[in-house]
Amino acid sequence: MWRQRLCLGVTPTLGLAVEEQIALFAKTGFEAFFTGWDHGVPVEKYKGVGDELGLIYQSIHAPFHGKALAANMWLPGEVGRIAAGELCRCLEVCSENEIGIMVAHVYIGFEYEMPDEAVKACGLENFGIVADRAAELGVKVAFENTEGEEFLDVLMQGFKNHPAVGFCWDTGHEQCYNRGKDMCSLYGDKLVATHLNDNLGVYDFGGKTRPRDDLHLLPFDGITNWQSVADRLDACGFDGIMTFELKRASHAGRHDNDIYAQMSPEMYVAEAYKRACRVAAMRRG
Repeated sequence: MWRQRLCLGVTPTLGLAVEEQIALFAKTGFEAFFTGWDHGVPVEKYKGVGDELGLIYQSIHAPFHGKALAANMWLPGEVGRIAAGELCRCLEVCSENEIGIMVAHVYIGFEYEMPDEAVKACGLENFGIVADRAAELGVKVAFENTEGEEFLDVLMQGFKNHPAVGFCWDTGHEQCYNRGKDMCSLYGDKLVATHLNDNLGVYDFGGKTRPRDDLHLLPFDGITNWQSVADRLDACGFDGIMTFELKRASHAGRHDNDIYAQMSPEMYVAEAYKRACRVAAMRRG
């Protein structure tokens, strides 16, 4: 897009092989893509496909389950070190394939206590291993707002001046997991990546958040004020690739995204591109 690069994340909900998705993104007009990573994911192959099509491999999303369970990063001993090691390996894959950003969740789970000083110390130590490795490799690690925003704040304050640490702003998570709190005003000075998507907020009347609140709707299909999003991107001087993280399928037992499943992959990606262009056009910077 003129004056603004647009990126779309690959997703199994599209029903196409990753290589086919990358080709479809390029044909539709996106300038970049991102993928997740775990052991065995052929990042080098995806990078080659992107290079052939002229697409930028914008970032890799680090794993946050299994050995890399994000909650384990706040635990002492071997469990925490193993989780940190998984994130470091993901950073190495980024570096090997000239991918400049690794996005990472800092916590997972909805039932937790506020981090005390011992937990904070463990988190800073384990994530410090990751941040220092990122600096060695010349990769940015972008901590994303999810549930457990108190854990995110520990890291964003603790690594405020770390050259390899940045922030990834997920607009959908802001609406549900963060209950509409302006996360960009807190960490916009460290913004290096976005996960732009819409949402319907918190379903539960009492305010209890759950994974099914996270819908990743197309922009303008939820409650997000997209002019506010554009204005906040401008206010913090964000000049990176505008990256959208969207899902074509609903959570089990829900129907919020069902209308997208009625579209062909080509129609859905074309619609995603149109919505992305509308958001980009709202920016004044």
